[in-house]
Amino acid sequence: MGSWRVPSAVLGCLLLLCPLPSPACPDACRCSSSEADCREHALLEVPQSLSANTSALRLGYNFIVVLGPHSFPALPALLLLSLSHNLLVLIHSQALRGLGALQELDLSHNYLTALTPETFQPLASLAKLNLSSNRLKVLEPGVLRVLPQLRALFLQDNPWVCSCDILPLWCWLSQNREKVQEKNLLLCSVPVQLNEYPIMAFRNESFRQCQDMSLSTQQYMVFSAIGPFSFVASIIFCTLMGSITVVCHNLRREPHFWRRPHICRGC
Repeated sequence: MGSWRVPSAVLGCLLLLCPLPSPACPDACRCSSSEADCREHALLEVPQSLSANTSALRLGYNFIVVLGPHSFPALPALLLLSLSHNLLVLIHSQALRGLGALQELDLSHNYLTALTPETFQPLASLAKLNLSSNRLKVLEPGVLRVLPQLRALFLQDNPWVCSCDILPLWCWLSQNREKVQEKNLLLCSVPVQLNEYPIMAFRNESFRQCQDMSLSTQQYMVFSAIGPFSFVASIIFCTLMGSITVVCHNLRREPHFWRRPHICRGC
């Protein structure tokens, strides 16, 4: 028994002296605790060898263009994701799957032109979303409605088109003013007469024409049916009037049989 004590003691000392293996950290990142800083490394895609316990991932100032359906490894503990100052033009509807714990997402200073509700649907815990300085002209309110915990939204520095198409977004913004950050910087770009006009300064009267022009589905169906019905009715009417005209013309040329023949009594 005594002969085994020395090796056991030596082994215990070695275990104390040798550090435990650190969580995975990509070569292009600087990792500390549960954060991964991968900024300014000319990355074209999201690094895959990230630790599963990563809570903050910073990918700003890179050259990422597209986030595909499998862009991120499994990161169930991720709370902050920054992709600002990249070249993003497209985010796949499945790109953010598996990031359900995410609370803050920064997509500012990119080239995004369109977003869908499916893209943000997995982010039920998201509280802060930064979409500023992109190429957004319109934004479907459904994109924001799928974020029940949203508390702070940044939309400034986008080329917003202030036509009737922006009415649904304006309604959402008006009902959630406390969530909209930098309200005074949320400006129209088109049309020219509304350039630099604050979107939040609009009122219901500003969209009166759009509301008057809006039609329900049933109204659209009625108006769609009027065209073909009018065409068929006009053909029937013209045919009927033509037939009546021909009959009247023929009657004028035929002898009047209902008249009694004139009898010459002097014969």
